[in-house]
Amino acid sequence: EDDKAYMRVLDYLSRRPRSRWEVGQYLLRKGHNDNTITKILNRLSKRGYIDDNKFAESWVRSRRALKHVSKRRLVDELRQKHVSSADISRVIRDDKTDEQEVLRQIIDRKKQQTRYQDQTKLKAYLLRQGFSYDDVNIVMNE
Repeated sequence: EDDKAYMRVLDYLSRRPRSRWEVGQYLLRKGHNDNTITKILNRLSKRGYIDDNKFAESWVRSRRALKHVSKRRLVDELRQKHVSSADISRVIRDDKTDEQEVLRQIIDRKKQQTRYQDQTKLKAYLLRQGFSYDDVNIVMNE
């Protein structure tokens, strides 16, 4: 039973990196008991297959490469994946992406859409995406 669950988790992890919590939830959904889940999580951690710190770094790196997102949004996404606050803080601190440059890129792209020709709508959108009010005002007034 444990080996079958372990192999199932390895297949699950082969698709993309996962946080420890995500793997635990996966095993829980598959109907495994707490004892089995703990054993498998410890085994995976020992072998380096799950590491929330590396997961957080990978998450931020891939999100930055695929989509322009705010640091606040990245923090929220990592919290949803139950990554520790210490790991989140370290990864966000090490992220050298310029928030204002990200905003400029989003604004340039969104201004091409008719929906965001109105400054108020564009500003509201950017604030909902997690950018700070000050940064939005600075970049929009440039």
